[in-house]
Amino acid sequence: MSRPRAFTAVLATETNTFSPIRVDIEAFRASLLARPGEHPQTPTLCSAVVTVGRRFAQLHGWDLIEGTAAWADPAGLVARQTYEDLRDEICGQIQAQLPFDVVVIGLHGAMVADGYDDPEGDLLGRIRTLVGPDTPIIATFDPHSHLTAKRVEAADALIAFKEFPHIDFVERAEDAWEVARRTVAGEVTPEISVYDPKMIDVFPTTSEPMRHLVDEMIRRERETPELLSLSVVHGFMAGDVPEMGSKVLAVTDANPELGEAVCREFGERLFGLRGKARSRELTPDEAYDRALAFEGGPVTIADMWDNPGGGTAGDATILLAEAMARELDNIAFGSIWDPVSVQLCHVAGEGARMQLRFGAKSAPDTGAPIDAEVEIVRNIRNAEQRFGESHVPIGDASLIRIGGIEVILNSTRAQCFDTSLFSNFGVEPTDRKILVVKSTNHFHESFARVSPLILYCAAGRPYPNDPRVTPYKKAPRDIWPINAVQAPQEIQARTTAAKQGV
Repeated sequence: MSRPRAFTAVLATETNTFSPIRVDIEAFRASLLARPGEHPQTPTLCSAVVTVGRRFAQLHGWDLIEGTAAWADPAGLVARQTYEDLRDEICGQIQAQLPFDVVVIGLHGAMVADGYDDPEGDLLGRIRTLVGPDTPIIATFDPHSHLTAKRVEAADALIAFKEFPHIDFVERAEDAWEVARRTVAGEVTPEISVYDPKMIDVFPTTSEPMRHLVDEMIRRERETPELLSLSVVHGFMAGDVPEMGSKVLAVTDANPELGEAVCREFGERLFGLRGKARSRELTPDEAYDRALAFEGGPVTIADMWDNPGGGTAGDATILLAEAMARELDNIAFGSIWDPVSVQLCHVAGEGARMQLRFGAKSAPDTGAPIDAEVEIVRNIRNAEQRFGESHVPIGDASLIRIGGIEVILNSTRAQCFDTSLFSNFGVEPTDRKILVVKSTNHFHESFARVSPLILYCAAGRPYPNDPRVTPYKKAPRDIWPINAVQAPQEIQARTTAAKQGV
């Protein structure tokens, strides 16, 4: 009996269509661009299908053919030529080595390219044409994505990360390969069901009420053999595309009735959580007042909407300027994106003092550039931080000090995932009174271990975080809260249905 042959590849980024920062091939090279056989042993979020696939193939005696793995940190539109070149590279690798018993692809799900509202649907559709109707196609993706009809039509199984922060990306890749194994063995016939609750919101899973919903999803999967996977697609409100919004997705073993029922149940429960799951957002003054009044520390303040993980530049200075105006000390910022300032710091060298203008170069509503005399404390080439099993590059970087304030400047945009961002520069997080991080919630898993108080701050408006006023051109108008004027009886009926599922 011949060994099963599987193909795996990755093409992923998250696109904030309102961001001025375009993505080209250099952006992929800065984050992850690994040709066949070049992928490191550690995964980079959406590329876990590759590293898990290697272990799976060795364990089960499969032949794994690796294609290109490409990941760019979130930003604006992907250049058309860049997307088409990477897409055609992966499709060419598949075509050259057909046939396969299964194809497992790592996606993000919120990519938008110049000329393509749905690049992932385009990619999956082309793969389907290449491999034919009978070869299973399975894909993992980030829940901050757009679940389109084209993707559902092209794939046999779609599996989203359940957690936000996405600490389970390796586990979801393991789920995908297990579904692949069972499908190739003829044990299951995966079928996708989807429910659209007509909404968009933010759903951190580290706190209630979303924590309970995710735990219920996991329990339902465990107790229902025919339910192969259950996902909540949170949606991505910074993507102006026709199918933007939250969805619930189930993969069943040839049981669409079960899939539709489970999706509707959890979709209505999700609708019942609208406006209730999002973290309370403080002003800069409120955040600092609470942090300073707190006994002990470190207190972590999330500059949650200047989050490079949501496609912003990560160079807003509003919270830093407020700290300087208050003459705070024992406070560290991680980080501010400014490649030119990093270059200047590296030229000057560690220990130097110099006048430096940095930050707030990319977009309006991010504050003003900081002009200050700074001390260069540490310069690192090709700096990194950790995120679970991943190593996340932040490029050449510098730690500078302004009085009692420490600031990490980085040249490759990346949100703060882990306390190692600070400790790698010799800044011990537990020795600081306040830590300020640029991240919406991915930082939480790591920082909650050392920080007794975590505060979420909305400073400026670098990110389109209020769908009611975001100037969408393509997004659906009939979803909450974009269209908040629904008949009262409809809202009441749906709220009642959601409560019945709790």
